[in-house]
Amino acid sequence: MAGVKSHYEPLPVHDLQRLLWNHRTSTGHFNHVWPKLYLGDAFTARDKSVLRQLGITHIVNAASGKYRINTGPEFYRDLNIDYFGVEADDDPHFDLSVFFFPAAQFIRAGLQSPNGKVLVHCAMGISRAASIVLAFLMISEGLSLIDAIRTVSEHRDICPNPGFLEQLRQLDIKLEAKRRSLT
Repeated sequence: MAGVKSHYEPLPVHDLQRLLWNHRTSTGHFNHVWPKLYLGDAFTARDKSVLRQLGITHIVNAASGKYRINTGPEFYRDLNIDYFGVEADDDPHFDLSVFFFPAAQFIRAGLQSPNGKVLVHCAMGISRAASIVLAFLMISEGLSLIDAIRTVSEHRDICPNPGFLEQLRQLDIKLEAKRRSLT
C-alpha cells in the first residue's frame, strides 16, 4: 500500500514508567546529561560556587516563583547568568507542555552561545526539570521520547509524573507527525 502512512503511537504512560524504574542510576545534586547541559536540583541552583565551577551561563528554573524556588535573574546578577523561569507545579494535572517550546528555544540558544552551558533544575531535578530536558531533546535534537528517556537516564535517575509523561507522549506524536509530513 504505497503512500499509506501508519499512525505513530509511543509507549503508554505505564510502560514509560516501567522503563524509568528499570533504568535506575545514581543521582547527585546535578548530572551532565547532554553536551553542555546539566540537570539538577535546588541545592545546585543556589550554590553559586558550583555554578561558577561548572561554567553555567544559562539557567532554566522549572520550579520558579514566590512559593517555590525563588531565585530569578536578580539572584544570579553577579554571575552574569541568563535566566528562564517556569512557574510549574509538580502535579499531574499541571500543563507543563505550554513551556516545552519556549524552554527548548532558550536551552538551544544557551548551548549555542559562546562557552554556553545550561543548568535545568527544579526542586529535586527528577520530574519538572527532567520533563523540560526531555522535551528539549525531542524538539531540538530530534530524539524520540524513548531515546530521550534513555539518554537522560544513563546519567541521572529521573521520574516525571504521569501527567508530564502523557504531555511528552503527545509531543512525541506531534513531532513524529511533523517529521513524516516532511518526507
